[in-house]
Amino acid sequence: MILFDIPGLKDKVGDLERLSYEEDFWKDAQKAQKIMQEIKNSTLEIKEYESLISEIEDLETLIELVIEEESYEDYKEIEITMNHVEKLAQEFKLSALLSGDYDRNNAILSIHSGAGGLEAQDWAEMLLRMYRRWAESKEYGTETLDLISDTEGGIKSVTLLIKGINAYGYLKSEKGVHRLVRISPFDSAGKRHTSFASIDVFPQIDDDVNIEINERDLKVDTYRASGAGGQHVNTTDSAIRITHIPTGVTVQCQSERSQHSNRATAMNMLKAKLVQIKEEENKEKIDDLQGNYSQIGWGSQIRSYVFHPYSMVKDHRTNAEVGDVYRVMDGDIDIFINEYLKYKALQ
Repeated sequence: MILFDIPGLKDKVGDLERLSYEEDFWKDAQKAQKIMQEIKNSTLEIKEYESLISEIEDLETLIELVIEEESYEDYKEIEITMNHVEKLAQEFKLSALLSGDYDRNNAILSIHSGAGGLEAQDWAEMLLRMYRRWAESKEYGTETLDLISDTEGGIKSVTLLIKGINAYGYLKSEKGVHRLVRISPFDSAGKRHTSFASIDVFPQIDDDVNIEINERDLKVDTYRASGAGGQHVNTTDSAIRITHIPTGVTVQCQSERSQHSNRATAMNMLKAKLVQIKEEENKEKIDDLQGNYSQIGWGSQIRSYVFHPYSMVKDHRTNAEVGDVYRVMDGDIDIFINEYLKYKALQ
């Protein structure tokens, strides 16, 4: 099997581009959008491959120069470059496992603290820091769309937009319940506590993706924003909560000062969530979706983070383990993402 058939991929892009120039191309808007997304994704994959090949060729040239000139003090530079190229190659190999329609899109990631008050809210805030640090390591941008904090500490829920190529493809592995075991700093008796937080992840979709949602199926609430933003945010009902009544899916946004802007962002989040559910349920259209999809079940525990009586993070789907829980909490979660992608590729 040829893993990377770049010539074939280039031919495919050329065929799709010629198809997009035909007069009746946009007659079937849904089909046209899928083709345009496929062109975009394939073009990015070709560019990544060509960039990797260029890096390898530069490394080969550097090695040849060092050998010819017997400039052995440059061995350190070769080592650094080799590590860099190896990392790029591994990332490209993993990106090839991302075959979903929206895997290359930005990701919308929500964290909700479980029962347990301050301890659970602190756990949710720890996870927020972990995902922000992971995003920084990938040079991805982050934007807080919604944040409900608590006066005593921690957060009840937060929604992040994580911006970068393959953000959703990687982070979809994080969907589920995350379990914390530690000696609680909020327990004066020094007892061990178990806390939970749920993670939901769905792709950000382009504004030009046409999705029909019946306005009569929506319940729209406004409320006073609770996050940072100054006096204006705290004195106006600019935050928006939208519930899709047939499914029970709820989204909310308070990142902008304008109620209109928050509504537009919330609607895009709702569309993305419904598209994801439609694909998972193999439904033909949004109208076919019924039932409560608003929460991840607490039985769907995917990972445990143990601080006491030992240090370990274990993914219960792939059995991937890391002995340094602090390293993971500092954003080093690639091993879990990578093992999950391999695991799904074999199914």
